[in-house]
Order: sequence, then structure tokens, then C-alpha cells
Amino acid sequence: MKAIVASGFGGPDVLGLHEVPDPVVGPDYVLISVRAVGVNPVDWKIREGYLVHGFPHHFPLIPGWDVAGVVAAVGPAVSTVAVGDEVMAYARKDSIEHGTYAELVTVADHAVALKPESLSFTEAGALPLAGLTALQGLEAANVGKGDTVLVHAAAGGVGHLAVQIARALGAERVIGTASPGNHDFVRSLGAIPLPYGDSLVAEVADLVGGDGKVDAVLDTVGGTATEQSARLVREPTRHVSITDAKTVRANGGRYVFVRPDRLGLAQLGDLTERGALRVEVAREFPLAQAAQAQELVRGGHVRGKVVLVV
Repeated sequence: MKAIVASGFGGPDVLGLHEVPDPVVGPDYVLISVRAVGVNPVDWKIREGYLVHGFPHHFPLIPGWDVAGVVAAVGPAVSTVAVGDEVMAYARKDSIEHGTYAELVTVADHAVALKPESLSFTEAGALPLAGLTALQGLEAANVGKGDTVLVHAAAGGVGHLAVQIARALGAERVIGTASPGNHDFVRSLGAIPLPYGDSLVAEVADLVGGDGKVDAVLDTVGGTATEQSARLVREPTRHVSITDAKTVRANGGRYVFVRPDRLGLAQLGDLTERGALRVEVAREFPLAQAAQAQELVRGGHVRGKVVLVV
């Protein structure tokens, strides 16, 4: 099969398209013929060595944790999907080597869900990591009926999904930070947009009234946003960050690192089928242009997701 392979840590030049052996299908694994792969910030961070203390890395390695495609084979212990099924998965493994930037990938069956008919392969490939991050973060913040929720980077890959999922979980009002050029997009998702900056605490307080605080916060930015959020959330335990573990924990909040979850993916799929969740794809690249796709994501300010099409 063809795959994007990283020869070592470094810039985009370490990535190349190569012919590599087909993956081995374990007893409880699913072999997916890849159609689309979501490109996430974690991909370039892996390439540059930022996760070296969190996961074993084995070179040459194939990046990628998102995938949508068609089941090509299943192990003998798999009963949840069958050959020919259209599926999607958050395919993170315990070590970093056999990722999804490839024509074929194996994924543990507990991470594989059926692709909703309402989603294209491109949209489905963009959904798993970002969608599960949003869902698990909001669940950790105990978001529910009647809540006022603050979502940082509400136009981004995780943020634009989190806004919609928060509404589906029953939030009465969602506030989303975004650059001014994305405010109309954030409104279209069902949130009230506010700009980043030093005045955010005061602006949120004016907007919500009362004690000037929100019920829950999902921080996807870190840094100043994490510090501001600690001053804005009514109950510290409902402040969740996916980026800044040290700061959020120091203020009594929670850090979430997304975990593979077939049932969570199925829940997201149900939301898309009901029209409660849409996936914004900013741009598609062919597999051979994975380096360019990673650099676009690395630059930030992408509305929604970037996807590799195989």
C-alpha cells in the first residue's frame, strides 16, 4: 500500500509518500480501506516530537489518528462491523507507528463506528478526533439542560463541533470566542460570538448578567484563555481544558485527553443524522500533499477541519 511516512522528527520535509507493507489484521481488529483522513494539530506535533514523552514512537512512522472508509477485512473476534460497511474511527493506538495517512489501516473494533449516511467520507473523516474531544470535554464539564456554556475557539475544528453538541446536550446559551471574521459563522452554529482579548472577562460578565459567570467552559486554546476561564466559571470543576493540564488543574478544573470510543462516535453519528450536528470542512488535500495540509493546520485560524482524501 501507499502511505505517508515520517523518517524522523522535524519539519514537513520529513514526510514522504512511500510503498509500505499492508497492515496485519489482529483478532479484534478491523482493516479499513481509507477514503478520508482528518488532519489535526496533534499530527504536526507528533512530527516535531512534542509527544515523545507521552507515547512510544517507532520510525519510520505513519501519522494520523482520524479515518473514514470501507471495511476490507475483519479479525475473527469482530462482530460489530462487516466487510463492505462504511465506517469511521478515532484510531489512536498505544504507540505511534501505524497511523491513518495510508491506503489501508487497522483499527481496534472498540474504536470503529458505522459512518452516518448523512455524512460524506470527507466529513466523516474529519469528525472522530475533534467530535469525541468536544463530546468528552462537554461531558466532563457536565453540560446539560439550561446551562450557559463558554467554548473557546468556537470556529475551529473542535470548537465548531462543541458549540453544536452543547446545544444538543441542552445548553440554553453558548458563547464562543472567535476572531471577528468568524463571528457570522459562529452565529450560524447557534452561539453568541465574542472576540479574544483582555476584555473577555468583562464582556462575558456584561452578557450573562447576575454574578457574571457561566456554568461551564470548554477551553481548546490554553494560555490566557485558560486563566480567564478560571475567573468566568461558577464552579471550578466545570472548567475543562484540552490543552493546558497544569493551569486548569491548579484552578480546580479538569484536563481531558480524548479517548477512542465507538459508542461516543455512534452518538455523534446520531446527531448528524438528526441534523443537530454538521461538520465544516475548510479544505481537502490529496494524500500526497499531507505536508502542505499539516502546515495549513499548524498555521492556525482554520475554520473547521482540513482533510486528506485517499
